[in-house]
Amino acid sequence: MDKKTIIGLVLMGLIFVGFVIYNNKQAEKYNEWKREQLAEQQRMAEIAEAKRLEQAALEAQDTRTEEEKEAERAEAAERVRQAEIAAVGEAVLAAQSAEAEIVTVENDVMAIDFSTRGAKVTNVRLKEYTRYADKPEERTEPVELLQPASARFDMELFAPAGNRRIATDDCVFRVVDHSVAGDVTTLAMRLSMDTLDRAYVDFVYKIHNTGDASRDYLVDFDVRLHDMTPYLGGRDNMRVHWSNRSNMNERGFQNENMATTIAYYQPSEGDMDNIEPDGSHEYHRDLTWLAFKQQYFASAFICNTPFDADMEFSTSKQEGRDFMKAFSATLALPLDKASSDYNFAFYYGPNDYRILKGVEFEGEPVHLERMVPMGGWLVGWINRWVTIPLFSWLKNYLPSFGLIILILTLLVKAVIFPLTYKSYLSTAKMRVIRPELEALNAKFPRKEDAMKKQQAMMELYRKAGINPMGGCLPLLIQMPILWAMFRFFPASIELRGQSFLWASDLSSYDSVINLPFNIPFYGDHVSLFALLMAIAMFGYSYVSYNQTASAQPQMAGMKVMMVYVMPIMMLFFFNNYSSGLCYYYFLSQLITITQMYLIRRYVDDSKVRANIEAKAARPKKKSKFQQRYEDMLRQQQQQLNREQRRQR
Repeated sequence: MDKKTIIGLVLMGLIFVGFVIYNNKQAEKYNEWKREQLAEQQRMAEIAEAKRLEQAALEAQDTRTEEEKEAERAEAAERVRQAEIAAVGEAVLAAQSAEAEIVTVENDVMAIDFSTRGAKVTNVRLKEYTRYADKPEERTEPVELLQPASARFDMELFAPAGNRRIATDDCVFRVVDHSVAGDVTTLAMRLSMDTLDRAYVDFVYKIHNTGDASRDYLVDFDVRLHDMTPYLGGRDNMRVHWSNRSNMNERGFQNENMATTIAYYQPSEGDMDNIEPDGSHEYHRDLTWLAFKQQYFASAFICNTPFDADMEFSTSKQEGRDFMKAFSATLALPLDKASSDYNFAFYYGPNDYRILKGVEFEGEPVHLERMVPMGGWLVGWINRWVTIPLFSWLKNYLPSFGLIILILTLLVKAVIFPLTYKSYLSTAKMRVIRPELEALNAKFPRKEDAMKKQQAMMELYRKAGINPMGGCLPLLIQMPILWAMFRFFPASIELRGQSFLWASDLSSYDSVINLPFNIPFYGDHVSLFALLMAIAMFGYSYVSYNQTASAQPQMAGMKVMMVYVMPIMMLFFFNNYSSGLCYYYFLSQLITITQMYLIRRYVDDSKVRANIEAKAARPKKKSKFQQRYEDMLRQQQQQLNREQRRQR
């Protein structure tokens, strides 16, 4: 063996010996720790046994009768009670120990459960919506917006003696009014701060049944304070803690989880926002409403004057029907010393754009419709003023949402057909003049002649009547429409629960095969609409690439990305997305392929060549854009020639 081999073996031996020594020491440390743990457990057991024996000995020495023991316990309880009375008052103490009851108020669209403990809403059942079930006939369970056990709406009060906090959520209110007048049901509950009913707080709820969904999903909530100044702790705001947990109401856990958040509206910003999805605290000022927003439903608190809020939520880590997210918010509502009545409202209902758009509070629009993600200013404009009205109009005449999406797709394609035709015609012209372009490449092979070649190409385009952007510009114009559909379908509550063909719910993914394993970024199921969309996209990309590549040789390097990679990426991305959206994109690609086939049969290359030659023979004035572009190229060429002469 050579010297290097011997050194290597020695080093390996040293490493092995060192590892054995280290491992033995670690094992000794672990054994020592284990012995200490066992000794500690034995010591704690001995202490517990000693305490048990001591307590048994004391009980054995206790010669009091059971009556005497009970009297002593009663005396201790009375001392505690008297201390509580001194701290919060007899009326509040009685309210804290009273038995609560549930009062249910209904209208045509929802049933609301009120608990007299805290005078709060503990649950809301929406009559027109049901929770998801695999079979349509099993969808009989109504959507419930809250979980009764977790519902909390607590107004902070303070006892004058010692400034001890009194939580209204711990007190049972008494019902002082439960009446119906016309289409309004009033439920008023009162918490008295003293036995003479001199100071009290009333929570007054008004539920409407007008037949107008924008009004009927809105619950008026008034807080009336009577001689409550000593109980407000000297604050200039009313502090309210609002929290609850939401159920899983939809099929797709991932999409519902992503869409479920706390949304809020700041008039100064002019738009809705939501807190970050990491569950951390966020504090925001000057809000007019705050909503515990689910994918298709919301519970919103509305105030007529700006308030501040500290918000957070926690997320369920596992899929299940019992829990999606836990919401919590602390609201600082402004107090007016000159007033004792405060008007608020709750919205409990669907995230339906048309319903939310019509919600008003004290005669002013609330802008709850901003909870529905319609997209940015351009995309949002298309959805608000074109897509939604058109979709609503079609819904009045067609019974199937699959047919509605088909008609909507045909209408969209009809509108953008002129752009599609121009795009194809521009590509056909580029394909026809390809020999002339190749001749220019052969005429100007050097890099120094790039400007001359560009000028010659621009002249060729001018004579042929070709706009270099003619193939791209129509596609760019179509992008806002495609993006508008991408935002509209997942946010459209109209698709929720609507079945079509094999899809049981167009608002969620369709599943024709459930896989026994999960594929990263894809899921544990096969969505047939997503698969058909990807196949149609492949067909469109293949046809489009062949036409474009024949006209523009530089596109040859994009074949793998355009034809193969993009459809596969879209398949993975849309497998868990709305089946209605996948269906729309599938139809859109299919119609586009059909349009391209028909245009190809109508637009013959020989006719395009003859048309180009005829236009080239006629004198044609240059456009301002062409003139400016050629002047720019000429200046660049002159600058390049001067630099080349200086280098010589």
